[in-house]
Amino acid sequence: MESKRDGSGPVVSLINAQRDYIDKMLKSVTDMKVLLLDNETTQMVSLIHSQTDILKRQVFLTDKLSNARSERMMHLKAIVYVRSTDENIRFLTKELSNPKYKQYHLYFSNIVGRDKLIQLARADEHEVVANIYEYYADYFAVNHDLFTLNISGSLLNSLPRSRWDANQQASFNRQCQGALSALLSLKWKPIIRFQGTSELAQHFARTLQQQIVQENKLFTFGSSQKRSQPVCLILDRRDDPVTPLLTQWTYQAMVHELIGLDDNRVNLSMAKGIKKDMHEVVLSCVEDELFNEHMYDNFGDLGASCKDFLALYQKKYKD
Repeated sequence: MESKRDGSGPVVSLINAQRDYIDKMLKSVTDMKVLLLDNETTQMVSLIHSQTDILKRQVFLTDKLSNARSERMMHLKAIVYVRSTDENIRFLTKELSNPKYKQYHLYFSNIVGRDKLIQLARADEHEVVANIYEYYADYFAVNHDLFTLNISGSLLNSLPRSRWDANQQASFNRQCQGALSALLSLKWKPIIRFQGTSELAQHFARTLQQQIVQENKLFTFGSSQKRSQPVCLILDRRDDPVTPLLTQWTYQAMVHELIGLDDNRVNLSMAKGIKKDMHEVVLSCVEDELFNEHMYDNFGDLGASCKDFLALYQKKYKD
């Protein structure tokens, strides 16, 4: 999914939307704190902030909620940022029934059902939960205008042409949740359009529209603002036989296609003679200025830009 321009002109940034959520979350506890994540929110946070950035925000320890810890740190408060899955709710109820920290601030990356909130309330016998918030950032922000849900390619390739079966329902639900979360974080209540020749696109569009109607109170933003209503276009990529046959010639696309780019990390461990500290390289538009400026440049323009950059570097350090 890609973001577009709102009525005021600037490009709405998915990365900035997620960063705002995470910064507010970390600022909610001013003392030294512990940050508890799940596997997916760990990746989401790492795309936005480095470990050094997290430490600067007085985070004493970053850990997985699923890790069983026997050590108690009752002098610390815990910020829990997880997806609202059944598994995470089970981990949370177990944690709250035997708390390891003084206080818990719970943040979920998407909408939490009432039944799950009741489970948490019943588990909080020690009254250690300070607050519960829904922060709509249930996606992996790769670029400012692009996100992914990191769903396995084998699941997507096995989708039927007409409808979803029970085995693929979890994948379908995850895609709906991610799209809904992205719309909420961007503060968009869109007009939904879909590809008429695809039953899957039609089913997805209708399900997404039903969820927007169901959560109508959350989509009240911007009703008084004078701006054009955004459009959410649902397409079935399997009806595009040409794109997979094309060879990309832009910087980011070439790295992704020829080497491999996963969650803004390039794996170079298979290269001959590579140094150990270069086995994995971060290539992010947030942290890499050169990459951010030239990620959409074609190969020829990229080569000229790299030559200019190296000349500037040599002049600066006289080496």
